[in-house]
Amino acid sequence: MSRKARTQRLQAEDRRYLWHPFTQQRDWVKTAPLIIERGDGVYLEDTNGRRYLDGTSSIWVNLHGHRKGALDRALAAQLTRIAHTTLLGLANVPAIELAKRLVGLAPRGLTRVFYSDNGSTAVEVALKMAFQYWRLQGGAARSKTKFLHLGQAYHGDTLGAVGVGGIPIFHERFKPLLRPSFEAHVPYCYRCPLGLTFPQCQLACADSVEEILTHHHGKIAALIVEPMLLAAGGMITMPPGYLTRLRRLCTRYRVLLIADEVATGFGRTGRMFACEHEGVTPDLMAVSKGLTGGYLPLAATLTTEKIYRAFLGRYDEFKTFFHGHSYTGNPLGCAVALANLDVFEKERTLDRLQPKIAALTRLLKPLRDHPHVGDIRQIGFVAGIELVRNRATKAPYPLSERLGMQVADEARRLGLLIRPLGNVIVLMPPLSTTMRELRQMAGIAAQAIRAVT
Repeated sequence: MSRKARTQRLQAEDRRYLWHPFTQQRDWVKTAPLIIERGDGVYLEDTNGRRYLDGTSSIWVNLHGHRKGALDRALAAQLTRIAHTTLLGLANVPAIELAKRLVGLAPRGLTRVFYSDNGSTAVEVALKMAFQYWRLQGGAARSKTKFLHLGQAYHGDTLGAVGVGGIPIFHERFKPLLRPSFEAHVPYCYRCPLGLTFPQCQLACADSVEEILTHHHGKIAALIVEPMLLAAGGMITMPPGYLTRLRRLCTRYRVLLIADEVATGFGRTGRMFACEHEGVTPDLMAVSKGLTGGYLPLAATLTTEKIYRAFLGRYDEFKTFFHGHSYTGNPLGCAVALANLDVFEKERTLDRLQPKIAALTRLLKPLRDHPHVGDIRQIGFVAGIELVRNRATKAPYPLSERLGMQVADEARRLGLLIRPLGNVIVLMPPLSTTMRELRQMAGIAAQAIRAVT
């Protein structure tokens, strides 16, 4: 069978059997789906043999490129031992070793690791831990059963995570299934909800967090936040000092701080974890995505010794954290995650990333004068380019025009795979991207934006 015939067969079977995530299937079944079969470095190859630059790290998970030898070997070596064994009543070597490594890398004070399967489940673990922690304190603390989140926040798609989400198009329809939570202003400087300008605003957007905590801290178990970057909300970067203020407010009002580092962890923002930019230690921290370098689904929730010890008691006291997954602490995932961390260390990934971060800033600078580019937001090796119909008024393009998707389609034609967030064009390349590849990615993205707008 020829490549073309095989591709057409697979496309027909995809349209017949698959249901894709975050995809309007009515439109999808009218298309010829792009089917990826191979990967090499920052390139993906389809079933027809055409190669594309992976401009979003296969949705924010790949770090060191596809088919990274060190990760391939770690996975193969673990397969000669065991693929999976439960952590319920047993332990395994990679899970133990990875937990120790994570504690050594995490913000100081996070000392315990609880494994799960993906970002949403890591967030669910953090929410349930925070809730049960206050229940175990007894007295008035048992009333701390609700959560506080930011507008435009995204923390996953399981119901607990959706309950602390703030993106109406994703979360509004599920409200009847959710527990009520508190929502504070989003720190969105380009579209400030208060109509102010940084730094003259003096972080007025954080005042809404303080106001909610002042009046409701007795009911609030935790504030959950993506540190420094609200990713799925539109690559919204936090103004300097905002995260520090949240930490101080949570400490003052005896509310736990949950850092959702699922998208921001493992080098994306130029530091191993985004909390490091302001020296913040959360009470709980959720990680996933880059944990295995983009190889296998694995997640972890890290917490403090104080929270961990609150769950200790006699068997019949039932202080146990009754939560777990069949694949919790999967040895294959943990072995690859260990190799991933080895690569960071041996190849000095974060040090070598800094010139590329500066280069990305330079490469995107010409777009700042484009009449339909309203804002370019960047932190580390992550950039969001917000397209607008009218630059003077900041009027957005109607979502019905699918402008972001048009840009993505044009970029794909030119050899770059990206996926927009509405009208925000996202670039989140693998950390291993070379300067030449980075120039190609930025150049194609700019060319696609100009062609479409």
